Amino acid sequence: MRVLVTGATGFIGRALIPRLHRDGHAVVAWVRSPARARGLLGPEVELVQVEAALGAAIEGADAVVNLAGEPLLGGRWTADRRKVLEDSRIKVTEQLVRAVAGARTRPRVFISGSAVGYYGDRADERLAEASSGGDDFLARLCRQWERAAQDVEPLGVRVVLLRTGVVLGRAGGALAQMLPPFQLGLGGAVGSGTQYLPWIHLHDLVKIIAVALVDDRYRGPMNGVAPEQATSRTFARALGRVLHRPDLLPVPAPALKAIFGEAATVLLASQRVEPRALAQLEFAFDFPTLTAALEDIVGGAPVAIAPARSRPVGAGEARYELRTRTVIDAPLDQTFAFFSKAANLGVITPAAMRFSIQGQVPPMAAGARIDYRVRVGPLPVHWRTRITTWEPGRRFADLQEKGPYRFWWHEHTFQADGPRTVMEDRVFYTPPLAVFGRLANRVFIRSTLRKIFQYRGDVIRLRFGVA
Repeated sequence: MRVLVTGATGFIGRALIPRLHRDGHAVVAWVRSPARARGLLGPEVELVQVEAALGAAIEGADAVVNLAGEPLLGGRWTADRRKVLEDSRIKVTEQLVRAVAGARTRPRVFISGSAVGYYGDRADERLAEASSGGDDFLARLCRQWERAAQDVEPLGVRVVLLRTGVVLGRAGGALAQMLPPFQLGLGGAVGSGTQYLPWIHLHDLVKIIAVALVDDRYRGPMNGVAPEQATSRTFARALGRVLHRPDLLPVPAPALKAIFGEAATVLLASQRVEPRALAQLEFAFDFPTLTAALEDIVGGAPVAIAPARSRPVGAGEARYELRTRTVIDAPLDQTFAFFSKAANLGVITPAAMRFSIQGQVPPMAAGARIDYRVRVGPLPVHWRTRITTWEPGRRFADLQEKGPYRFWWHEHTFQADGPRTVMEDRVFYTPPLAVFGRLANRVFIRSTLRKIFQYRGDVIRLRFGVA
């Protein structure tokens, strides 16, 4: 299928696109900034700028996945902020529907985002797709958003309205804001702790979208939440347990209301939502329990970092060594082709690092140099790397010529294992600033590198699957 995606550079969109490619779909992303989107999404995605004619993109699409929408917790819900939230959801959806109506050939399916905020604050009432909606700002927003999407149904297009809960994933979403205080031992329940907090693992949400694209039984409102229910208190306990940290410091409701105003209802409202429609369709969750989801996200792929011992030729100055090994559920030629394209580096890099290649991407070969910009913590950094080893189908290595490290050498090796590929990474590095660099490595460099390589592991799992 040819799938048009809005919100492609967002937290959910960036996870969805590699999954769509894994399933053999072609992806068209409707974006504001093609240059930024190209760096984040890679060369396999066709880009259509928002200002361009949408009709041509719709004409060739078999499906539309509408994930557009400004973050609900991006500020207090002033009149101006409410308009931004409404326009980024309702008006964008209306624009898509008009383009579908005007198309000579129309997509077969239209999957549109919504949220469990549709139900309003409902205490411990069990909520399924047929339950009535609430009457606060967020509930009205979701209702209008869904109504705009449903206008495409009379045009012969199957509509799926995905009411998502709190989406849990690495390097983004709600969990990225929750983790820092918990890691410092300062975490706890939000508000009273008794309110229900519907949640879902990012990879399960992406899987729902992928299945809904091709299964005609998926239609109408669907609660995108995991089957295991949690309150704010049980969520905090589970997160503390996974992190081996206490969860004794609640965040009082008055403090949240003082900071966010009415927007605090996103955190304080109680919605005991059940994925009843998904259960009837026998959808198989990969992460049906909260503990399994949090362990996967907080743990992730094993990344070993230790003082360097046996240094290969070209890495003689290194103080530390990073190693990771992944068995990829794809043949060697496909795996090597993906990782040997410099243009895919942004796809496997967390968005917060703002990766962007500078200038033309040279053909991969020994001696090729690649310049890019990346954010290290709060600082933008110019990084230049040179390919020192290039053995197609087997391995390649690159050496930092300019960048934040005193020394950095990264080797990628690939080996066929039947229909699968075993990929190993070795990074030998030395932080800058001598003794202060060693302290920095202990305090934050090691943890940052683990997060980067674990994020890459998530992308691999979505793009190819892992054994």
